[in-house]
Amino acid sequence: MTAEARLRILIVDDNRHFLAAASNLLEQDGLSVVGTALTSAEALTVATEVRPDAILVDVDLGDESGVDLAQQLTAVIDGTPVVLISVYSESELCDLVAASPAVGFLSKADLSARNISKLLRPVPDQPA
Repeated sequence: MTAEARLRILIVDDNRHFLAAASNLLEQDGLSVVGTALTSAEALTVATEVRPDAILVDVDLGDESGVDLAQQLTAVIDGTPVVLISVYSESELCDLVAASPAVGFLSKADLSARNISKLLRPVPDQPA
């Protein structure tokens, strides 16, 4: 991925250690992490300031709901895709994710530039 094509990502999670690890991993993987946030209020502020290409939001933000934040972010930053993330599997959260405005879900264990890009730019079905 060229420098011009690097996706600009905002990561929202209430765990500072995860934010640091995920930022480092995704930067090494070719994405540009342009911001991180620990709370919904901080996420809304950072998102409006940096206008990322995509936002990763933890489903469980401590006392806050990542799904509620996803709804707020899509209302404030029109057109910016939100990807929900969690330590839980997609099968455990499928109804929650389906009811949200998120473009998809990734388990934190599957977090990578490749998987994020797949969600944001799905490859059309190939003919058999």
